[in-house]
Amino acid sequence: MAETLTHCRIIALANQKGGVGKTTTAVNLATALAAVGKKVLVVDADPQGNASTGFGIMRSKRGMGTYELLAGEARVSEVAQATIIPNLSIVTSSTALAGAEIELVSAEQREYRLRAGLEEARDTYDFVLIDCPPSLNMLTLNALVAADDVLVPLQCEFYALEGISQLVRTIERVKQAFNPDLEIEGVVLTMYDKRNGLSATVEHDVRDHFGDKVFETVIPRNVRVSEAPSHGKPVLVYDLKCPGSQAYMHLAREVLLRDRALLAERKGAHEQRVA
Repeated sequence: MAETLTHCRIIALANQKGGVGKTTTAVNLATALAAVGKKVLVVDADPQGNASTGFGIMRSKRGMGTYELLAGEARVSEVAQATIIPNLSIVTSSTALAGAEIELVSAEQREYRLRAGLEEARDTYDFVLIDCPPSLNMLTLNALVAADDVLVPLQCEFYALEGISQLVRTIERVKQAFNPDLEIEGVVLTMYDKRNGLSATVEHDVRDHFGDKVFETVIPRNVRVSEAPSHGKPVLVYDLKCPGSQAYMHLAREVLLRDRALLAERKGAHEQRVA
């Protein structure tokens, strides 16, 4: 049988530091990608469940989700819920996920649980975005093993680079031990305040350190972005014209351009193999 080429990108949004705009980026990047016709799945792997809340899904309505996927009790097609956004589904978080960290310690193939659970999703979705918890724990490790790429939201603050160095070391260890194909998709600067000279300084330092891995798009500080989750909506639904929404649309465009380049590269390699 001839080899077939499928294309689905699984991207983990990770940063062990909290409050950097990780969940906000997961929710709104997913929405922007869905808005241009891509089929998208968000996996809420954070016990806090903020991504689920960001789509207006109350805890009482969540049912089975990421916990059951990790436990091998349900398939992704059984736990993915439609959201208010066309083309966009979510695997929700629940309070049970908080106990998964302890339960996974003694589980067989513990690092590969999420990877196995998401394999089916590759045939259904164009993008799978995993919203990781703000720590380098077993849940984050499962996300990094499952992912093709890591997208790192980075707040424009003084200790930004110091914090990201630990994450980069973790990614390298995961590559060596569990997932040799894992790459950093890119770093996106968040909470950028052009009135504050510190933001420009951090941007310069991060671009100097990571080069073209840093997205051109920066996500500005924007009150509408902060308000949107309390209404259970992505900011692109809450206020499409605000600067935050426009920034996430630009970020999605960059992600798609990088995806197109990667697909062309994969097709070339595929054609060489089957020739």
